[in-house]
This record gives sequence, structure tokens and C-alpha cells, in this order.
Amino acid sequence: MAEFASLDGKVALVTGGSRGIGAAISRELARGGARVAVNFRSGQEAAEEIAAEIGGIALGANVGDPDEAQALIERVESELGDVDVLVNNAGVTRDTLIARMSDEDWEAVIETNLRGAFNTCRAVSRKMLRRRAGAIVNLSSVVGVHGNPGQANYAASKAGIIGLTKALARELGVRGVRVNAVAPGYITTALTDVLTEEQTGLILGNTPLGRLGSPEDVAAAVRFLCSDEAAFITGDVLLVDGGLGI
Repeated sequence: MAEFASLDGKVALVTGGSRGIGAAISRELARGGARVAVNFRSGQEAAEEIAAEIGGIALGANVGDPDEAQALIERVESELGDVDVLVNNAGVTRDTLIARMSDEDWEAVIETNLRGAFNTCRAVSRKMLRRRAGAIVNLSSVVGVHGNPGQANYAASKAGIIGLTKALARELGVRGVRVNAVAPGYITTALTDVLTEEQTGLILGNTPLGRLGSPEDVAAAVRFLCSDEAAFITGDVLLVDGGLGI
């Protein structure tokens, strides 16, 4: 009996795949049978540890740079084969109120979070279109759906991810390439460790399931959308937020 959401024989690239949600996604795709390239910009040691654990490879690149993104895809193709699955998880935050937000704060977040996803999507699209197959999952956020004070740059980048996802789903779907987004809610990572008890209590009070999510919760959703079981799903934004966005 075939395993549900199997990725056996597929080549996957996870950007920002060495820590937090990205590491959980890298592990989950490998558990499904994929050969995984773990991309990192910093934290080479962590990326190499994850790659060794899952039998994949670790590749450094700044996906916000179009040349580096293109070179990254070419390295994956050279070492593992054509990319069947692309997961755009690389992201940064530079939170502050807009009156205090510098041009650098804005541009750094947009470059990595939104332009990075555009760069890698563009780099894999040509071969996916020729093969008439492929799955792309872009990581957005509930902040991109509902907004959040102090995160104008992050919210804009993650809302942009949703627009990019829907446009590419229409553009690439005619050749069988699927593009979806996953929008996590508040997930237990280094980013949520800095929340105060009061902030955490407020979040939990507005979350019907009454808990923060885990990186593994997000990874499972990503694996499903990458698999053939999701063959008739494209252009969707799957909220993995415990009901926070209801």
C-alpha cells in the first residue's frame, strides 16, 4: 500500500531550510521520500547538520539576489536532478512602527521574503513548464492576511507572496504546475520565544485550538500540498493557525 502524501523519487529544494519551520519542512519532505536540498544564507553548520540527518545536501545562497538564486537552482539540478518541489521558506523580520522604519528595514524584508520567492520561482519555472509537472509552496503568514502593527514590511512581503502565488497558479497551471501558499499562525520558534506572557495569553485567547502551533504542524501541510494527493489544488492559501484567522 502506497504511503499517503509520498514524495518518493522527487527532488525538493527548501529555502531557509536549516532552522525552525524550514528545518521541520526539510525533515518532513525527506520523510516522504524526497531528496532534499537545504538552502541557507547564514548558519551553514545548522544546514549541514540537517542535510546529514536527512541524507540531503546543504547549499548556501542569498535567494534575494537573482544571480545567486539562479545558481542555486543549477547546483540542485547538477547534484540531485531537476527540481520537482520548491518550498520558499526563506524569510526575515525587521519589526518597528512605520514612523521609525528605515528604507533599509523595508528593503531587506521585501528583498528576502518576496523577491527571493520570485527569483526562485522564475528559476524553476522553465523546466517545470517543459516537463508539465511541479509543485511550488510559498510560505506566507497570517500577518500577510490580517496585518499586524509594527510589521508593515513583513505584512507587505507576506501579502505579496499570496498575490504572487495566485498569479503563478493561473500562469503555470495550464502546464500542470501547481502553486500554493501556506500561511502559518503563531508557531513555536525563536521568533515567538520573545513574546511576553501577556502577548502569548492574548494570542491563545483568540486561537480556538488554544495553543501555539509547532513547526511540524506547518511541515505536514507543506508536504501534503507538494504531493500527488493535492493534485487538484492550486492557487490556494492554507492557513495553519489553529483557527486564529476565523
